[in-house]
Amino acid sequence: MWYPIKSPIWLRWLYPRLIWHHSRDLPYLFLTFDDGPIPDVTPAILNILKEYQIQATFFCVGDNIKKHPDIFQRILDEGHRVGNHTHNHLKGWNTPYNDYIENVEHCNQLAQTDLFRPPYGRGTRKQYRKLEKQYKIIMWDVMSGDFDRTITPKQCLKNVLSTAENGSIIVFHDNIKSRERVLYALPRAIEYWKKKGYRFKTL
Repeated sequence: MWYPIKSPIWLRWLYPRLIWHHSRDLPYLFLTFDDGPIPDVTPAILNILKEYQIQATFFCVGDNIKKHPDIFQRILDEGHRVGNHTHNHLKGWNTPYNDYIENVEHCNQLAQTDLFRPPYGRGTRKQYRKLEKQYKIIMWDVMSGDFDRTITPKQCLKNVLSTAENGSIIVFHDNIKSRERVLYALPRAIEYWKKKGYRFKTL
């Protein structure tokens, strides 16, 4: 499985209206979590964030919000932001335009947010043109790889520590296949970044 840990510059140039990172001038990092809420993972992540007094942004799948409204409400109650990640985790490249837009709106009936992240980072220009009228489309410049079962938790940690910089938007996942790696990497990364003087913000 290949994926860039650091989003390539050419991709950011190709889609300059999408948000890939924030200002490089200040020592802020933006932690994000995709795919939840999931009972076996999201509460554990919330516990870690609460321990370190950090707010993050959760890009939620609408169907998971519907299944686990109590966990979704906890995300909100603890001061985190939420984003729309479609209702059924659809890949934009493989989904007809109208079906994709309707699925996003279905999610937003529950999520009620102006943030959107396309699952897999894959959408079409036509889809983005429509969605950017209502949402800030959030991509990333650091991918943890926590979803990749072929890497170790230590490699996941190395992925984020070696690539994050001022303004980075960092992707972790609160899904089942990421559980072992994200729960290992997240607290260790936070401790490292805090010692380096980084602060954390929501999108």
